[in-house]
Amino acid sequence: MENGDEEKKQGDGIKIYFSDYFDVPEKTIKKYGAFNISLVADLPLFIDPFLLFHSKKTTYKKLHSEIIKYLAFLRDRSSTSISPGLLKAWYRFPEVKQNWFGFTGNGNEGHGLGNKFAVALNGSLENIFKDFGNETVTKSSHLEKLCLIREGVGRDNISDFTTNLIKGFLLEYTQNFAIKYLDKKFVRKFTIRKARFNYGTESWEDGTYNLPFFERDYVILTPRDILTKDETWINKEDLFDDFEQIPYAIPNEELRAQLNNYFNSCLPKKTNKKGKVLEPSQKDIRKAAFETLQKFPEAIDYYIKRKEDTGELAEQVSLGKVEYSEELFLNVAKNFSSQLDKDTQFYSLAGNTYDEARTRIKYLKDSIENNNAYRIFYDKKGNPIEREEDIQVLFRLVWCGSPSSVDSEVDNGRGPVDYKISRGSLDSSLVEFKLAKNKHLKKNLEKQLDIYQKANKTEKGIYVIIYFSENELFRVRKILKELNLEEGERIVLIDARRDNKPSASKS
Repeated sequence: MENGDEEKKQGDGIKIYFSDYFDVPEKTIKKYGAFNISLVADLPLFIDPFLLFHSKKTTYKKLHSEIIKYLAFLRDRSSTSISPGLLKAWYRFPEVKQNWFGFTGNGNEGHGLGNKFAVALNGSLENIFKDFGNETVTKSSHLEKLCLIREGVGRDNISDFTTNLIKGFLLEYTQNFAIKYLDKKFVRKFTIRKARFNYGTESWEDGTYNLPFFERDYVILTPRDILTKDETWINKEDLFDDFEQIPYAIPNEELRAQLNNYFNSCLPKKTNKKGKVLEPSQKDIRKAAFETLQKFPEAIDYYIKRKEDTGELAEQVSLGKVEYSEELFLNVAKNFSSQLDKDTQFYSLAGNTYDEARTRIKYLKDSIENNNAYRIFYDKKGNPIEREEDIQVLFRLVWCGSPSSVDSEVDNGRGPVDYKISRGSLDSSLVEFKLAKNKHLKKNLEKQLDIYQKANKTEKGIYVIIYFSENELFRVRKILKELNLEEGERIVLIDARRDNKPSASKS
């Protein structure tokens, strides 16, 4: 962060959260119902449209109805011959980066909903889901239906699309908070593009709002009770995992028989060398399920009905995930902030970006291995959630107050590198994160970072490998030995095991 020195001089600790920057108590934000977002890095949370549908709040139910109304509008105009201009105007949206959610890692710059999403959505509404908005099996239509069997439409797309379609509500929600609780010096008037849709003119209109401002941009607050982590309640993983149970929920005997028959016909008939018939693999089953749902998309409604019928659980699960994530990231970030605030070396580091990156990685390693930061990588039951994105969020947080520029997914023609740390064009270093279980780890270690360094015109790079078990550690060390590499300055191993931490039994 370029304003790190300025923040340090204020004498009130490093600023990380909305409450820090806008001088408002955390309890005030929570009482209002909003999530106290980080303004350093996106946190891995998402808006789940199902929580709008199932809510007892009239405002949320109305928002869900408005989402379905807009999709019905798109359905009625979907066509293979739709003009590029209308496809862009109606289907394509930028990421609403100002809510600070997602898996960006570097500040809050996301990718948004581009042409691939627009084409996929238009195609789904024209062909597979012609009856969208007129379902008879489910209680309502659901936006998430569009991501279930269409490649290229995932959780991030659904959340981004939902956020854009309810952006007017979020802007008013934030404006009301700003007017009531924030000092006027923190609030500015902004004209926001695509704030609301006018069905009379069939176009998106701008809106003007008084909003909190941060680094020349506005900030959006989001209600905590419409957020979730990992997956929306209606999601592709659940659909495929539960696929073989779907026929039992279909009362139409003819459809049920056709579904089972087509599914079985899609399963490959494999035998071993002795002619024994082999059981289909999970990959085979998922592929057959995908093909079956393409043929009989009406079966998806029975899966969605099951999710509707267990909607009470959706609220409980999502609230638990949000509270758990909030506790972990908030506590870890506060701990980082407190330690960095006390340790002046983080504000006057000698040397170059490579030295600084090494120091901050060392601090991150210590926080995970010897403090409680490792808990980020586990769910409430203690099961590991092995994702590179989570350690990248932590990594971004330890750069609070740095004079260096910290950019993620920098692509100079040879593929994106996780992080590029720079102080001008003459001093830059790269940092790449990998999970020990990554099946391409050996190939990556052998070539990837060298390629990135050449593309980014720097000789300085660090590989950070995180492992969750003794077997993973053994695998990493075996690979390093085969490649004639050693753990040290350029390769850092981080132990995220839970069973060897002093506080594991208490977490």
